[in-house]
Amino acid sequence: MEDHARYATVVATGLRREGMAVDIAFDGQEALAHIAGTDYDVVVLDRDLPRVHGDDVCRKLVADHPATRVLMLTAAGAINDRVDGLRLGADDYLPKPFAFAELVERVRALGRRSTQAIPPTLVHGDLRLDTARRTVSRSGQPLSLTPKEFAVLEQLLAAQGRVVTSSELLASVWDEMADPFTRTVTVTVSRLRGKLGAPPIIASVPPGGYRI
Repeated sequence: MEDHARYATVVATGLRREGMAVDIAFDGQEALAHIAGTDYDVVVLDRDLPRVHGDDVCRKLVADHPATRVLMLTAAGAINDRVDGLRLGADDYLPKPFAFAELVERVRALGRRSTQAIPPTLVHGDLRLDTARRTVSRSGQPLSLTPKEFAVLEQLLAAQGRVVTSSELLASVWDEMADPFTRTVTVTVSRLRGKLGAPPIIASVPPGGYRI
């Protein structure tokens, strides 16, 4: 159990550094509780979870959340094990140990296949965001954004003019570790505006929303 918790924490920390919002479940029972209350774009699922087996969690995900993509992890590398995982409804399969960079790209690829997938390139005027290469430019000049700044800009551009509330940004860009009473979103948007330069692109919409 301790090994599972340590492993999950390391993976989650790495994914957060890549700008992803991540919730952690240390066993199958916790995983079922999480998916009962949240619709996830992608679930990275260890097949060998304690308490409730990963196979049972996968079946529940497929039955109740068909739009959620499942990347199954397992220590077993045999062909039959991989086939079994895919037959359960998993969208992809990655045997352990794996290169973390590969995990990141597989998660991103699955995210692009979700029903609400963000287009590979988002453009607004002279602003261009490439979701695959994780790059942003304005008037042809590259901009250096933090993972959170990139994720906020991605959500605002994907909304195509719709107002995105602070609560929506907190839920999609951050995760269960974020304090909903902090000024995290406000501070991040402020820094993002500074990097995007003039003329201003992000408009504030009272009482707590933003729009491009």
